[in-house]
Amino acid sequence: MNSPVDTMTSPAKTDGGFDEAAFARFLDARNEPDWVTELRRRAFELYCQKSQEELDPEEWKRVDIRGFDPSAFTVQPTADTAAEFETLMHDRATYAGDVAHVDGNTTAQRVDASLAERGVIFGSLADLVHEHRDILEPHLMTRAVHPETDRFSALHAAFWTGGTVLYVPRNVNLEEPLHSLIGLSAAGAAELSHTLIILEEGASATLLEETASATTDAPGLHIGAVELIVGARANLRYVQLQNWNQKTWHFAHQAGLVEQSGSLQWTVAALGSKLAHVHQDVILKGTGASAEVNGVTFATNRQVLSYYTKQAHEAPHTHSDLLYKDVLRDRSRVIWRGMIRVEKEAQQTDGYQRNDSLVLTPTCRADAIPGLEIEADDVRCTHGATAGRVDEEQIFYSMCRGMTQHEAMHMIVEGFFHGVYDRIPMEMVRETLSQAVEKKLGIGRL
Repeated sequence: MNSPVDTMTSPAKTDGGFDEAAFARFLDARNEPDWVTELRRRAFELYCQKSQEELDPEEWKRVDIRGFDPSAFTVQPTADTAAEFETLMHDRATYAGDVAHVDGNTTAQRVDASLAERGVIFGSLADLVHEHRDILEPHLMTRAVHPETDRFSALHAAFWTGGTVLYVPRNVNLEEPLHSLIGLSAAGAAELSHTLIILEEGASATLLEETASATTDAPGLHIGAVELIVGARANLRYVQLQNWNQKTWHFAHQAGLVEQSGSLQWTVAALGSKLAHVHQDVILKGTGASAEVNGVTFATNRQVLSYYTKQAHEAPHTHSDLLYKDVLRDRSRVIWRGMIRVEKEAQQTDGYQRNDSLVLTPTCRADAIPGLEIEADDVRCTHGATAGRVDEEQIFYSMCRGMTQHEAMHMIVEGFFHGVYDRIPMEMVRETLSQAVEKKLGIGRL
């Protein structure tokens, strides 16, 4: 009898919007440097090979993608510049730069002149590969995200359509945040944006990135990648708010690599999509590197939100701290599979991971599977997972004091998420997440 992985991940060939003919048309339509074209060709060969192989059952066996048909989606040659998006963070702060992508095409990019004068590069990846090969080539899908990971990573590496680049030179500190928007507008559009952040030694920056759909009823596909390269003694804050409509498939491979004494604070919020699966790696490469990963997910209706996280300690005195909190309602499902991996040379490692789920209805399901793989003998690594129902007495108590059931539920959910909010130093981000959750519960407005 075939396992779920066998039946959902063994297509006979690549087809639809991503077959060989589509790839040839895609290359013909792009005017790119030879080194980028060669990377794409190698990645497409990998994609054809990986499409004949099963996906890793450890990662995928709980994620049913048998309903996913790649032939239903195509890369869009142009963007609908008239499309409007209800963004959650853009209007809440002053930004030193903005980049916007719609259906895989850059529609706007801006960076303050004062930053450009200091050597900061911020803009569209599709444009910057022409001008900054020396900076981008050593990092683009070579150190953090690797095309050979699986078929989705290979497909992304072959067909990436744009994305955001942030490069901060040595010892340059950006005090104001930057903003990136990734949007889907056309029905059946495939969006394969790539976010690449490179902080040199001693630099610091904050990037807030969000995804959004122009309408609630247009099917879409996002196969993305995020690479966060944090140099020695550098400090990066990265926030990604995923808010696609509930007819969008969302697949992504995301990785942060931190060098000696560098620090990464990575906040993820997952509110939208029909089905989302994110492979998230944190790689602590240098001595004394540290990373804090914060996750908030809220699933409703029949949404499936899946995260596969890995904290890789590859050097001594490294520290990682991951906290995910999930809220589920209706017939939704949230899956989290976490792993802390400590290499033999990574002595005196301190690693922690925790996942908590709050179940609002009896028809939803939460799967949490933490894990440890430790080769060193002088470490402190702990993990945990909890799941529980909302206390009906709490709801009754609140309603007796004049609250509606929705208001009581929001107060309980807000309190549950507060453990993550307290770890986020930016008040604007905390407020955005709180009000987004309130809206999804069906009360209040952003």
